[in-house]
Amino acid sequence: MRRSLLISGAALALCSGLVLAQDAPESLLPPGFDDPEPPAPVTAPAPRPTQAPSSPGQVPSASGGQPVVQPLPDIPDVGGFSLENLPTLEELEEMSIDELDELLGLKPKFDIPPAARRAMERVGIIAADEGGFAPGSLARQPAMLVDAALAGTTGPLVSRWGHIMLRRALASRMAPPEGMSPVRFAALRMSALNAMGEYGAARAIAQDVDTANWDELLTAQAVRAYFATSDILGACPAVRLQGGSADDPEATMLRAICDAYAGEETRGNQQLNRALSREIAPRIDILLAQRYAGAAGQGRRAVDIEWDGVDALTPWRASLANAVGEEIPEGLRDGAADYYLLNWATAPMLGLPQRALGADLAASRGILSASAAIDLYSQIYADDEIIGDVALTSTRLREAYVANDPDDRMSAITDVWGGLDGDYGRFVLTAYAAARMPPGSDYGDDAGGLIAAMLSAGLDRDAALWTDRVSEGSLAWALLAVGRPGQGVTFDNQAVDAFLDDDDSVESRKSKFLVAGLAGLGRIGQGTTDTMVNRLEMDLSTHTRWTRLIDRAADVQNPALVAILAGLGMQGDSWERMTPRYLYRIVNSLRRVGLEAEARMIAAEAVARA
Repeated sequence: MRRSLLISGAALALCSGLVLAQDAPESLLPPGFDDPEPPAPVTAPAPRPTQAPSSPGQVPSASGGQPVVQPLPDIPDVGGFSLENLPTLEELEEMSIDELDELLGLKPKFDIPPAARRAMERVGIIAADEGGFAPGSLARQPAMLVDAALAGTTGPLVSRWGHIMLRRALASRMAPPEGMSPVRFAALRMSALNAMGEYGAARAIAQDVDTANWDELLTAQAVRAYFATSDILGACPAVRLQGGSADDPEATMLRAICDAYAGEETRGNQQLNRALSREIAPRIDILLAQRYAGAAGQGRRAVDIEWDGVDALTPWRASLANAVGEEIPEGLRDGAADYYLLNWATAPMLGLPQRALGADLAASRGILSASAAIDLYSQIYADDEIIGDVALTSTRLREAYVANDPDDRMSAITDVWGGLDGDYGRFVLTAYAAARMPPGSDYGDDAGGLIAAMLSAGLDRDAALWTDRVSEGSLAWALLAVGRPGQGVTFDNQAVDAFLDDDDSVESRKSKFLVAGLAGLGRIGQGTTDTMVNRLEMDLSTHTRWTRLIDRAADVQNPALVAILAGLGMQGDSWERMTPRYLYRIVNSLRRVGLEAEARMIAAEAVARA
């Protein structure tokens, strides 16, 4: 077939040449420039023998005597391997089409036409005109600094607003720093997003890079993101193009799944059957893989999933179960780790009650917006078949928004909160309901919670309506002191002292964060700052390497770098991990580079959640 194509191509080339020769235009070159060189002299060919050699490898002698035996040429290399080392028939039967192409040297580096390949100069999913940071924000920054900051972001952030800001920076369409490869820049950002639980954003960045450009780090982070979002097939282009070399059980099963969906259903199912017989992995893992692979092509293979004896969840089990629509037993869902809760909250294929298990956590982290959390509970309210606590919460949430009497709305809001010390995700859930409450002394006892809820969703102008309706020194006053917008807002010792006197938080953490936030925003003078620092016995001035770096980033007016360094300094699973000194540096640096709104929201969140 290939030979016939070559012959056809040669014939087409000859025909094309004839057409061009007939219609050739008159030359525009000066005389002599397009004249061909005189042909080289032709020598007469040597006379050919009239009798063919008697056997291969022999030629007649010049005198017509006995033929002279010539040595056979070496067997040529084809496709990078020697024909002498061809696999056996049994080995060839076990090979997939991709493995055969790789063996024969026919496997392309790219499976995308040149015109469709994407450039790597700027990788990301949020352009500058869509709210992202400037494309060249990091182009002239030290590559080692950016590399270290991204690689050092290995966990969640204590702040919801810090999370939202860092996600925007990591997802922005930006050029890499000079000296850093675009692939590594993309992979490091994906690694940080995965660590934050932003698997959807990490997957989107992976999809912005052609799979032929993926290196080992980017592939690992892409597979992690694809599995967390139950998009198993998303990793297959890289697995098949690069030829996964890992020999661990999950990699073996993933290759079998990819083979099945590439048109090799029989081969993929055979590999999984062999994995089951050899017990390379727990039975439940292989059964889930068989169920998934069995749906490929014309396959209608039925596989019964048996959860008996399974006492723990793994990312593989959770991802495959979600993908095939297999319900995870309640005993495994109860007490599940944050990883699974966050995945369930954003998985559209799951039932609403299971999604609600992680909704509060996802909202408090910043993964779910207030609108998305409200939409989830609205769907739960509309489903009459859902019962239990989640249904009751949806009912009370509806009343918090639509009840005619403000007192009824306030009662429903506090029920959803479960108390002022409840889950911060519930404050996010009631943010817009809180904004509908009329400012006034009638709800003074709940003013702190209402303002905290409004600021959790960035409703700072709604919260500012309470400025003249709250008591000086109260929690509501403290939240407005750092959270409300406005230029030239300042406070004196007396106002701050009143809050410190009534602060009953552990180790006066609310007071410390309030002072740090006000100082960072420039809303108290240096004298008041020094007085409060001495009274609270805290330190805002001592430097570390990180504080010097974020200060320097603010000095050169680089918002993207400040955001990344701020995220690096806000890592932790609770606000107990945050120090007033770091909060001061973060708020101050953000304000200086024009991210004043983010600075205010982070400072208010610190006071509310301390």
